[in-house]
Amino acid sequence: MKKIVIFGAGNIGRSFIGQLFSRSSYEVVFVDVDDRIVNALNERRRYRIEVKDVRPETIWVENVRAIHGKDVDKVADEIATANIMATAVGPGNLQYIYGNIARGLLKRLGLNRAPIDIIICENIRDASKIFREGLSRHLPVSHAIDSMVGLVETSIGKMVPIMTEEQRREDPLLVFAEAYNILIADKRGFKQEIPNVQGLEAKENMTAYVDQKLFIHNMGHAVTAYVGYITNPEMKYIWEAITDDRIRRTVEGAMWESGRALIAEYPEEFNKENMKPHISDLICRFANKALGDTIYRVGRDISRKISRDDRMIGALRLEQKHEIPAPCTTIGTASAMLFRGTDEGGSLYENDRIFAEKVFPRGIEYVLKEVCGLDPQKDRTITDNIKEAYEFVTKNRHNWFFWLKS
Repeated sequence: MKKIVIFGAGNIGRSFIGQLFSRSSYEVVFVDVDDRIVNALNERRRYRIEVKDVRPETIWVENVRAIHGKDVDKVADEIATANIMATAVGPGNLQYIYGNIARGLLKRLGLNRAPIDIIICENIRDASKIFREGLSRHLPVSHAIDSMVGLVETSIGKMVPIMTEEQRREDPLLVFAEAYNILIADKRGFKQEIPNVQGLEAKENMTAYVDQKLFIHNMGHAVTAYVGYITNPEMKYIWEAITDDRIRRTVEGAMWESGRALIAEYPEEFNKENMKPHISDLICRFANKALGDTIYRVGRDISRKISRDDRMIGALRLEQKHEIPAPCTTIGTASAMLFRGTDEGGSLYENDRIFAEKVFPRGIEYVLKEVCGLDPQKDRTITDNIKEAYEFVTKNRHNWFFWLKS
């Protein structure tokens, strides 16, 4: 039986990557540092996914086990004998797994095993470059990474909402997810034969699909949260926001602003005919009431989401590059500055607390320059448009929609 080693037994690792490979007859070995999850996976050897969609479904993922990340020798043994690997730990945690992966690769090399592919499920641009640089710091200079490993970038479109603490205590392995199950991966990143896994779609131009995910899906989702919040700070769910006609039209408008920019940037991949169903499908998925996705989850971590290359400013820069007017993306970005969504306990996300208390009080121009990474001169059109929208929203929070008509 083929084996996949997955670093990260969190929501995406379990609900998506583990599920796809398990149902394609792979043994799934998770590497994680959460004692409860590691122990539960080894005791049960399976876990449950509750699909929250129009057609609810319970999926049992079988033939799984786990290794604790601190057990470096066992982790290396598993890597040495695996057929493929994946990571789903979050971009900020990659630094903690490079050492383990390097040990496994060296052990694999000592056994004269073939190179192994690593599917990087982290939703970051230039993932293979970032991964290669991080991994190289843990390998001897004489070892060429490309002779040992294939680094496969991905675009993760699956939405997994936050579960309550009560739900997690009830079953640490239970995970909620939507029915969407497509894993887009970089065809050129594989060293070995592309796995015959249902749901895995290999693409030639991976950059185009990473940008599509970031500047349409992620951006549109964020605009829903930010505009939903300024419309009604008591609003809790994404589905509530997207069913408001003003918000839905603004979100759809923002997604088409990016869509037109992406068509101009990647004409060999995108056109109006394939962009239209993509955007329509996302709007329907945002409206999935059963998923219970919250405005807090989607909007939190403001500083990251309005940084220069992320979903909001990155989209505006691409739209500016192709001279596409972007009023809807702009109003969403201006609204992000005022987002103060809280969790079920009424607390701000820690990074958002810092933003609200230490960064935001320094003024919109400071935020645009230091957080958004915009140059007051080179990016003047973008900054002026955001400032204009921001000033309008702060004075007309309940009538923000009129800015789009002005």
